[in-house]
Amino acid sequence: MGSLNRRRFLQLVTTSLVSAALPSVALAASSVPQLGLVVKVTKDGSPEATIKHVHDLGFTQCQIFFEELSLSKVAPLQDALKKYNVGVTAVSEHNPGPRIFDFDHGAETIGIVPPTYRRQRIDALKLAADFAHASNIPAIHTHLGFIPEEPGDPRYAVAITAIKEVASHCKQNGVMLLCETGEETPITMLRMIQDVAEGNVFVNLDTANLILYDKGNPVDAMDVFGKFVRGTHMKDGLFPTNPHDLGKEVAIGTGKVDFPALIRKLKEANYTGPFTIEREISGPQQISDIMQSKVYLQKLIDEIYGSGV
Repeated sequence: MGSLNRRRFLQLVTTSLVSAALPSVALAASSVPQLGLVVKVTKDGSPEATIKHVHDLGFTQCQIFFEELSLSKVAPLQDALKKYNVGVTAVSEHNPGPRIFDFDHGAETIGIVPPTYRRQRIDALKLAADFAHASNIPAIHTHLGFIPEEPGDPRYAVAITAIKEVASHCKQNGVMLLCETGEETPITMLRMIQDVAEGNVFVNLDTANLILYDKGNPVDAMDVFGKFVRGTHMKDGLFPTNPHDLGKEVAIGTGKVDFPALIRKLKEANYTGPFTIEREISGPQQISDIMQSKVYLQKLIDEIYGSGV
Protein backbone atom coordinates (compact mmCIF):
# COMPACT_ATOMS: atom_id res chain seq x y z
CA MET A 1 0.00 0.00 0.00
CA GLY A 2 2.93 2.36 -0.58
CA SER A 3 4.46 4.72 1.94
CA LEU A 4 1.41 4.55 4.20
CA ASN A 5 0.97 0.79 4.58
CA ARG A 6 -1.67 -1.19 6.49
CA ARG A 7 0.48 -1.53 9.61
CA ARG A 8 1.04 2.21 9.70
CA PHE A 9 -2.67 2.70 8.99
CA LEU A 10 -3.64 0.73 12.07
CA GLN A 11 -1.18 2.73 14.16
CA LEU A 12 -2.67 5.98 12.92
CA VAL A 13 -6.19 4.79 13.67
CA THR A 14 -5.24 3.86 17.22
CA THR A 15 -3.65 7.23 17.92
CA SER A 16 -5.95 9.54 15.96
CA LEU A 17 -9.51 8.18 16.10
CA VAL A 18 -10.66 10.66 18.70
CA SER A 19 -9.62 13.65 16.59
CA ALA A 20 -11.55 12.26 13.62
CA ALA A 21 -14.83 12.83 15.42
CA LEU A 22 -14.38 16.59 15.80
CA PRO A 23 -17.34 18.69 14.65
CA SER A 24 -17.50 19.79 11.03
CA VAL A 25 -16.24 23.22 10.02
CA ALA A 26 -17.60 25.70 7.52
CA LEU A 27 -17.60 24.65 3.88
CA ALA A 28 -15.09 26.48 1.73
CA ALA A 29 -13.45 26.11 -1.66
CA SER A 30 -10.35 23.96 -1.39
CA SER A 31 -7.49 22.89 -3.59
CA VAL A 32 -7.48 19.48 -1.93
CA PRO A 33 -10.25 16.85 -1.74
CA GLN A 34 -12.59 17.01 1.22
CA LEU A 35 -13.95 13.87 2.86
CA GLY A 36 -17.64 13.08 2.59
CA LEU A 37 -20.05 10.25 3.26
CA VAL A 38 -22.60 8.26 1.25
CA VAL A 39 -25.94 8.51 3.09
CA LYS A 40 -29.59 7.62 2.61
CA VAL A 41 -32.91 9.17 3.58
CA THR A 42 -35.23 6.24 4.20
CA LYS A 43 -38.90 6.18 3.24
CA ASP A 44 -39.91 7.04 6.79
CA GLY A 45 -36.83 9.10 7.61
CA SER A 46 -36.12 12.82 7.37
CA PRO A 47 -33.43 14.86 5.65
CA GLU A 48 -32.61 16.48 8.98
CA ALA A 49 -31.85 13.16 10.69
CA THR A 50 -29.63 12.09 7.82
CA ILE A 51 -27.71 15.37 7.63
CA LYS A 52 -27.33 15.44 11.43
CA HIS A 53 -25.73 11.99 11.16
CA VAL A 54 -23.23 13.36 8.62
CA HIS A 55 -22.44 16.29 10.90
CA ASP A 56 -22.15 14.18 14.04
CA LEU A 57 -19.54 11.97 12.36
CA GLY A 58 -17.46 15.04 11.60
CA PHE A 59 -18.08 15.35 7.84
CA THR A 60 -18.96 18.53 6.00
CA GLN A 61 -20.32 16.98 2.80
CA CYS A 62 -22.19 13.95 1.53
CA GLN A 63 -23.70 12.20 -1.45
CA ILE A 64 -27.37 11.58 -0.69
CA PHE A 65 -29.97 9.04 -1.81
CA PHE A 66 -33.70 9.31 -1.10
CA GLU A 67 -35.70 6.07 -1.02
CA GLU A 68 -38.64 8.21 -2.13
CA LEU A 69 -37.50 11.37 -3.90
CA SER A 70 -39.85 14.30 -4.43
CA LEU A 71 -39.47 18.03 -4.90
CA SER A 72 -41.33 18.51 -1.62
CA LYS A 73 -38.12 17.48 0.14
CA VAL A 74 -36.04 20.31 -1.30
CA ALA A 75 -36.92 22.77 1.46
CA PRO A 76 -36.43 20.31 4.37
CA LEU A 77 -33.06 19.31 2.94
CA GLN A 78 -31.96 22.91 2.50
CA ASP A 79 -33.00 23.72 6.07
CA ALA A 80 -30.97 20.79 7.38
CA LEU A 81 -27.90 21.69 5.32
CA LYS A 82 -27.94 25.22 6.69
CA LYS A 83 -28.56 24.07 10.25
CA TYR A 84 -25.64 21.61 10.28
CA ASN A 85 -23.32 23.40 7.84
CA VAL A 86 -23.14 20.41 5.47
CA GLY A 87 -23.03 20.36 1.67
CA VAL A 88 -24.31 17.79 -0.83
CA THR A 89 -22.04 16.91 -3.75
CA ALA A 90 -24.54 14.71 -5.65
CA VAL A 91 -28.07 13.33 -5.51
CA SER A 92 -27.97 9.57 -6.00
CA GLU A 93 -30.89 7.90 -7.79
CA HIS A 94 -31.53 4.23 -8.65
CA ASN A 95 -35.30 3.68 -8.42
CA PRO A 96 -37.64 2.02 -9.20
CA GLY A 97 -37.49 -1.76 -9.22
CA PRO A 98 -35.05 -4.35 -7.92
CA ARG A 99 -31.31 -4.30 -8.40
CA ILE A 100 -29.49 -7.61 -7.97
CA PHE A 101 -25.77 -7.18 -7.56
CA ASP A 102 -24.42 -10.43 -8.92
CA PHE A 103 -23.25 -11.86 -12.24
CA ASP A 104 -26.37 -13.94 -12.88
CA HIS A 105 -29.01 -11.21 -12.65
CA GLY A 106 -27.15 -7.88 -12.55
CA ALA A 107 -27.26 -7.25 -16.28
CA GLU A 108 -31.06 -7.56 -16.33
CA THR A 109 -31.80 -5.51 -13.19
CA ILE A 110 -29.23 -2.71 -12.71
CA GLY A 111 -29.52 0.76 -14.21
CA ILE A 112 -31.12 2.02 -17.42
CA VAL A 113 -29.45 -0.45 -19.77
CA PRO A 114 -31.94 -3.31 -19.13
CA PRO A 115 -35.33 -2.58 -20.73
CA THR A 116 -37.70 -3.65 -17.93
CA TYR A 117 -37.44 -0.50 -15.81
CA ARG A 118 -35.65 1.74 -18.31
CA ARG A 119 -38.41 4.30 -18.86
CA GLN A 120 -39.26 4.59 -15.17
CA ARG A 121 -35.61 4.96 -14.23
CA ILE A 122 -34.97 7.58 -16.90
CA ASP A 123 -37.88 9.56 -15.50
CA ALA A 124 -36.57 9.10 -11.95
CA LEU A 125 -33.16 10.40 -12.99
CA LYS A 126 -34.79 13.40 -14.63
CA LEU A 127 -36.60 14.11 -11.36
CA ALA A 128 -33.27 13.82 -9.54
CA ALA A 129 -31.82 16.40 -11.93
CA ASP A 130 -34.77 18.72 -11.23
CA PHE A 131 -34.21 18.17 -7.50
CA ALA A 132 -30.48 18.87 -7.79
CA HIS A 133 -31.15 22.07 -9.73
CA ALA A 134 -33.72 23.27 -7.19
CA SER A 135 -31.33 22.45 -4.33
CA ASN A 136 -28.21 23.97 -5.96
CA ILE A 137 -26.50 20.55 -5.96
CA PRO A 138 -23.99 20.17 -8.80
CA ALA A 139 -24.60 16.57 -9.88
CA ILE A 140 -26.74 13.47 -9.88
CA HIS A 141 -25.26 10.00 -9.62
CA THR A 142 -26.33 6.51 -10.68
CA HIS A 143 -25.30 3.05 -11.87
CA LEU A 144 -26.08 2.92 -15.60
CA GLY A 145 -25.86 -0.87 -15.67
CA PHE A 146 -23.87 -3.36 -17.74
CA ILE A 147 -23.05 -1.23 -20.79
CA PRO A 148 -22.28 -3.64 -23.68
CA GLU A 149 -18.56 -3.91 -24.37
CA GLU A 150 -18.89 -4.17 -28.16
CA PRO A 151 -19.73 -0.88 -29.93
CA GLY A 152 -21.55 -2.84 -32.65
CA ASP A 153 -23.85 -4.59 -30.19
CA PRO A 154 -27.41 -3.32 -30.89
CA ARG A 155 -27.94 -2.96 -27.15
CA TYR A 156 -25.08 -0.45 -27.03
CA ALA A 157 -26.85 2.03 -29.31
CA VAL A 158 -30.02 1.70 -27.22
CA ALA A 159 -28.03 2.36 -24.05
CA ILE A 160 -26.39 5.45 -25.54
CA THR A 161 -29.81 6.83 -26.54
CA ALA A 162 -31.15 6.32 -23.01
CA ILE A 163 -28.09 7.85 -21.33
CA LYS A 164 -28.16 10.79 -23.75
CA GLU A 165 -31.78 11.51 -22.81
CA VAL A 166 -30.86 11.71 -19.14
CA ALA A 167 -27.69 13.71 -19.80
CA SER A 168 -29.58 16.21 -21.94
CA HIS A 169 -32.12 16.79 -19.19
CA CYS A 170 -29.30 17.20 -16.68
CA LYS A 171 -27.65 19.71 -19.00
CA GLN A 172 -30.84 21.77 -19.17
CA ASN A 173 -30.74 21.88 -15.37
CA GLY A 174 -27.04 22.79 -15.25
CA VAL A 175 -26.02 19.62 -13.41
CA MET A 176 -23.57 16.82 -14.13
CA LEU A 177 -24.45 13.15 -14.62
CA LEU A 178 -21.98 11.05 -12.63
CA CYS A 179 -21.77 7.43 -13.80
CA GLU A 180 -20.56 4.93 -11.24
CA THR A 181 -17.85 2.50 -12.25
CA GLY A 182 -18.16 -1.24 -11.89
CA GLU A 183 -20.37 -2.96 -14.42
CA GLU A 184 -18.28 -1.97 -17.43
CA THR A 185 -14.58 -1.84 -18.31
CA PRO A 186 -12.90 1.57 -18.11
CA ILE A 187 -12.59 1.80 -21.90
CA THR A 188 -16.32 1.15 -22.28
CA MET A 189 -17.02 3.95 -19.80
CA LEU A 190 -14.79 6.27 -21.82
CA ARG A 191 -16.45 5.24 -25.11
CA MET A 192 -19.88 5.89 -23.62
CA ILE A 193 -18.93 9.38 -22.46
CA GLN A 194 -17.57 10.25 -25.89
CA ASP A 195 -20.57 8.80 -27.74
CA VAL A 196 -23.16 10.51 -25.52
CA ALA A 197 -21.28 13.74 -26.28
CA GLU A 198 -23.31 16.07 -24.06
CA GLY A 199 -20.30 17.50 -22.22
CA ASN A 200 -21.75 16.94 -18.75
CA VAL A 201 -21.30 13.17 -18.35
CA PHE A 202 -18.50 12.24 -15.98
CA VAL A 203 -17.17 9.37 -13.88
CA ASN A 204 -17.97 8.60 -10.26
CA LEU A 205 -14.97 6.41 -9.48
CA ASP A 206 -15.99 3.74 -7.01
CA THR A 207 -12.55 2.58 -5.94
CA ALA A 208 -13.69 -0.97 -5.14
CA ASN A 209 -16.26 -1.75 -7.83
CA LEU A 210 -13.81 -2.38 -10.67
CA ILE A 211 -12.29 -5.04 -8.42
CA LEU A 212 -15.61 -6.46 -7.19
CA TYR A 213 -16.80 -6.92 -10.79
CA ASP A 214 -13.33 -8.03 -12.01
CA LYS A 215 -13.30 -5.23 -14.59
CA GLY A 216 -9.86 -3.92 -13.70
CA ASN A 217 -8.45 -1.83 -10.87
CA PRO A 218 -8.90 1.86 -10.07
CA VAL A 219 -5.23 2.82 -10.32
CA ASP A 220 -4.88 1.64 -13.92
CA ALA A 221 -8.38 2.90 -14.77
CA MET A 222 -7.19 6.43 -14.09
CA ASP A 223 -4.96 6.12 -17.17
CA VAL A 224 -8.11 5.54 -19.24
CA PHE A 225 -10.70 7.97 -17.87
CA GLY A 226 -8.88 9.96 -15.19
CA LYS A 227 -9.64 13.35 -16.73
CA PHE A 228 -13.36 12.60 -16.48
CA VAL A 229 -13.48 11.74 -12.77
CA ARG A 230 -15.66 14.23 -10.90
CA GLY A 231 -16.72 12.12 -7.92
CA THR A 232 -15.55 9.13 -5.92
CA HIS A 233 -16.76 6.42 -3.61
CA MET A 234 -13.86 5.56 -1.35
CA LYS A 235 -14.35 1.86 -0.78
CA ASP A 236 -12.24 -1.32 -0.66
CA GLY A 237 -12.85 -4.84 -1.89
CA LEU A 238 -11.61 -8.24 -2.97
CA PHE A 239 -11.72 -9.85 -6.40
CA PRO A 240 -14.53 -12.38 -7.02
CA THR A 241 -13.70 -16.07 -6.66
CA ASN A 242 -17.21 -17.41 -7.34
CA PRO A 243 -18.27 -16.86 -10.97
CA HIS A 244 -21.84 -16.10 -9.86
CA ASP A 245 -21.12 -13.56 -7.12
CA LEU A 246 -19.31 -10.24 -6.98
CA GLY A 247 -16.19 -9.90 -4.92
CA LYS A 248 -16.52 -8.93 -1.27
CA GLU A 249 -16.61 -5.31 -0.13
CA VAL A 250 -14.38 -4.87 2.92
CA ALA A 251 -13.16 -2.10 5.21
CA ILE A 252 -10.78 0.40 3.63
CA GLY A 253 -7.20 -0.73 4.09
CA THR A 254 -8.02 -4.46 4.14
CA GLY A 255 -8.73 -5.10 0.45
CA LYS A 256 -7.00 -4.85 -2.91
CA VAL A 257 -7.26 -1.11 -3.56
CA ASP A 258 -3.86 0.60 -3.47
CA PHE A 259 -5.05 3.86 -1.99
CA PRO A 260 -1.69 5.67 -1.87
CA ALA A 261 -1.09 4.93 -5.56
CA LEU A 262 -4.68 5.83 -6.46
CA ILE A 263 -4.63 9.13 -4.64
CA ARG A 264 -1.35 10.04 -6.30
CA LYS A 265 -3.05 9.33 -9.66
CA LEU A 266 -5.98 11.54 -8.69
CA LYS A 267 -3.64 14.35 -7.75
CA GLU A 268 -1.75 13.97 -11.06
CA ALA A 269 -5.12 14.37 -12.82
CA ASN A 270 -5.71 17.60 -10.82
CA TYR A 271 -8.70 16.07 -9.07
CA THR A 272 -9.87 18.19 -6.14
CA GLY A 273 -13.42 16.87 -5.81
CA PRO A 274 -14.94 14.88 -2.97
CA PHE A 275 -13.53 11.74 -1.42
CA THR A 276 -16.86 10.19 -0.41
CA ILE A 277 -16.59 7.23 1.94
CA GLU A 278 -18.96 4.31 1.41
CA ARG A 279 -19.18 1.25 3.69
CA GLU A 280 -21.88 -1.19 2.62
CA ILE A 281 -22.75 -2.75 5.96
CA SER A 282 -24.89 -1.46 8.82
CA GLY A 283 -24.72 -1.10 12.58
CA PRO A 284 -21.86 -0.18 14.93
CA GLN A 285 -19.22 -1.85 12.76
CA GLN A 286 -20.13 0.41 9.85
CA ILE A 287 -19.57 3.50 11.99
CA SER A 288 -16.28 2.13 13.32
CA ASP A 289 -15.04 1.36 9.81
CA ILE A 290 -16.11 4.78 8.52
CA MET A 291 -14.24 6.56 11.29
CA GLN A 292 -11.11 4.49 10.71
CA SER A 293 -11.35 5.22 6.99
CA LYS A 294 -11.72 8.92 7.75
CA VAL A 295 -8.44 8.94 9.66
CA TYR A 296 -6.61 6.89 7.05
CA LEU A 297 -7.77 8.88 4.03
CA GLN A 298 -7.15 12.24 5.69
CA LYS A 299 -3.57 11.19 6.41
CA LEU A 300 -3.14 10.28 2.75
CA ILE A 301 -4.66 13.57 1.61
CA ASP A 302 -2.29 15.48 3.87
CA GLU A 303 0.68 13.43 2.71
CA ILE A 304 -0.03 13.51 -1.05
CA TYR A 305 -1.95 16.75 -1.58
CA GLY A 306 -0.64 18.77 1.31
CA SER A 307 -2.71 21.19 3.34
CA GLY A 308 -3.90 23.20 0.34
CA VAL A 309 -2.96 26.42 2.09
